[in-house]
Amino acid sequence: SFAYFTIKDRLPQILTRVIDTLHRHKNEFFEEHGEKGVEAEKRAISFLSKLRNELQTDKPVTPLEDELPDAALWNEYLDYQRNLSNGNGEPSWFQSPWLYVECYMYRRIHAALAQNPPIDNFDVFKEGKAQNFFESQEAVIALCTYFQELLKNIKDLDEKQLQEELFKLLQVSLWGNKCDLSFSAGEDSSQKSSPLQSLENMIPYILVNDTEKLWSLLVNAKKRNTEKSNVRVDIILDNAGFELVSDLVLADFLVSSKLADEVHFHGKSIPWYVSDTTKHDFNWTIKQLQSANHMWMSRCGINWEGNLKKGVWVYRDHMFWTLPHDFSSMAEVAPDLYADLQKSNLLLFKGDLNYRKLTGDRKWEYTVPFHQALNKFCPAPLCSLRTLKSDTQVGLKPGQGEQIQASEPEWMVNGKYGVVQFDAAL
Repeated sequence: SFAYFTIKDRLPQILTRVIDTLHRHKNEFFEEHGEKGVEAEKRAISFLSKLRNELQTDKPVTPLEDELPDAALWNEYLDYQRNLSNGNGEPSWFQSPWLYVECYMYRRIHAALAQNPPIDNFDVFKEGKAQNFFESQEAVIALCTYFQELLKNIKDLDEKQLQEELFKLLQVSLWGNKCDLSFSAGEDSSQKSSPLQSLENMIPYILVNDTEKLWSLLVNAKKRNTEKSNVRVDIILDNAGFELVSDLVLADFLVSSKLADEVHFHGKSIPWYVSDTTKHDFNWTIKQLQSANHMWMSRCGINWEGNLKKGVWVYRDHMFWTLPHDFSSMAEVAPDLYADLQKSNLLLFKGDLNYRKLTGDRKWEYTVPFHQALNKFCPAPLCSLRTLKSDTQVGLKPGQGEQIQASEPEWMVNGKYGVVQFDAAL
């Protein structure tokens, strides 16, 4: 399965890159922290080399030994996996659910640094994320320019035109999800050209397209909306870089078109899956745009900083997004987060990992309804914007998956297909 290929090939590659990154920053650690920095770097590298060896030789998954706030939850989850294995011995790298061991690897990478001050705040993936942003400059400029031109006469757009623009920006945000560094094991995955040019041609590759449902949900929320209650949209972010910019543009459009009054962004509290957005990435991206020497890029950055200051946009992270649990256990494991999401009118889940956690990462029949796969997770109406990079997909029409499979065996994992898949949470 694709899971086997990931554990066998991709994850060791990612660990090797992390070790290499630490090694390359040795002098910087020395300049900043003296011998202590170099010692910490050596310890972190030895911790990660051990981890890589455990992974490649299918050793049992070991409890976390750090004192970080989520360690107890991880260790409880390991016990849960032990009980699942029906006495087949310890859960190990090749004998455990893919979602669990993949998340576990990123948590161990975090521990390697967190346990080794003074380099404990170093994000081993930061360079790759920054590089992806800079290499996607042309696409970022094209998108910011398009959007700023659109804003000039957004007040004059009729309902049909607004709907068309929403669909366009949803698609840009969907295909922005192709820019994923954990998928390419850190190889270049930047967005080189303007995605707006090719949207028409990409429509046949959207296997489930529920954009109409999103439109009617937002329009009806607006109509029902009294003075007292704001229409709130939450975006559960995926990758930094070009994808994040496409999400920010979508969020700005929702507010500027008055389809929403506020947008809440949810990022990761620790570096995750190579290119996932952390608070630092979120703020850094807005700063980069602000200081860009391109008029429309800097206009976007300035406006977005303003949205955050005014509280129209809110950024938050929560430990739950970097736990191994799928979302059906959120109400139990993170009741505070679940209660917060219940206040939203619409949850937009970006990307493949969120899709895997929404559907429990199971090998479903393609035709199983999305609602069923969510396994009672329904804090609010939700939609997944996701390009397919793992072999889990539900909610297809009978024969649809088999038909694509016949001509394209890699269709579920190559990022070429996408879904805009909605559940009304009724």
